Amino acid sequence: MIPVLGLLLGISAGLILEPTVPIYLQPYLPIAVVAALDALFGGLRALLDGLFDDKVFLVSFLSNVVVAGVIVFLGDQLGVGTQLSTGVVVVLGIRIFSNTAAIRRHLFKA
Repeated sequence: MIPVLGLLLGISAGLILEPTVPIYLQPYLPIAVVAALDALFGGLRALLDGLFDDKVFLVSFLSNVVVAGVIVFLGDQLGVGTQLSTGVVVVLGIRIFSNTAAIRRHLFKA
């Protein structure tokens, strides 16, 4: 219940405060969001499987965002930023769909 309240509070604060992202961070924001979604769906899957640990979730969440950002940053420095960004989105997207499939199987007992 507390995570849902935190999510609703965060969404409300974002809608009310309308924060702006500095130009130099804008290429990293979509990657960070996808990495955070990957950790979120992984945490939900672990919760449904009875394996959830808040410390593991927090470390997974932060490390996913940092590692994805570093990969995109290195790609930008090497001049192949869009290719590495695409690669990160594809890999994390596969993980998100895999986790949602497991969640669906768990919820519908299929």
